[in-house]
Amino acid sequence: MKIFSNIPGAIKLIDCLKYLKTYKIGIEEAKRAGDAKKEREFILKATSTWGSMVLDRFGSKLNIQGMENLPKEGPVVFAGNHQGYADIFAYCAAFQRFQFGFVAKDNLSKIPLYGEWIRRIGSVFIERDDARASLQAINEGIKKIENGYSLVIFPEGTRSKGKTPGEFKKGSLKLATKPGVPIVPVTINGSYRMFEEKGYLKGTDIDMIVHPPIETKGMSRQEEKELTSKVEEIIVGGLKKLQQAESLK
Repeated sequence: MKIFSNIPGAIKLIDCLKYLKTYKIGIEEAKRAGDAKKEREFILKATSTWGSMVLDRFGSKLNIQGMENLPKEGPVVFAGNHQGYADIFAYCAAFQRFQFGFVAKDNLSKIPLYGEWIRRIGSVFIERDDARASLQAINEGIKKIENGYSLVIFPEGTRSKGKTPGEFKKGSLKLATKPGVPIVPVTINGSYRMFEEKGYLKGTDIDMIVHPPIETKGMSRQEEKELTSKVEEIIVGGLKKLQQAESLK
């Protein structure tokens, strides 16, 4: 039954591809020319237009707190809890200051039509069951950051598919500490209702908090050791705040 329920949503998502294709040539030409700045500009135009359009097509509303905390320029590493696939739509719609890709599971690269776009925007794919391949992917991400590209990582490693977040994986934030770029903690709530709750795409309200950035340059080993717990505490604290406010509505 859910196969039929997903047909309207799938049609809408496929239709939204046209908002990405508009910038495909620009991204690829800039990449071939080695013009990273121009490539990032085209990626940002593509993702921000697409993210906003997807939310709009499904009638979803994104409520954001703390945008003033966003650094004026990148690169940065966004780190957030991961409730559902709609997190991707929300990030693309919310962050329109500088380009970013995602640290994503390898199987997402195989999604028809969209898989190539996940790669094109500068994402890094991880095989989570292969430690060596995962390390290579993180090193690839670090090189991208050193070349000015920002990335989003979900330290839980997978979707929680609901209100309760999973444990943040230790070592996942080396992506930021090694190149010494800021980490921007992001809390999101309600995104799981867009797909995971019912198993088909529908509109919903999504709440987001952008927390103050954490500078990683010059961190001591002890600070690095405690970093994942610190980021988790910030994000989970924001989640409790959002869920408490939601319960009062």
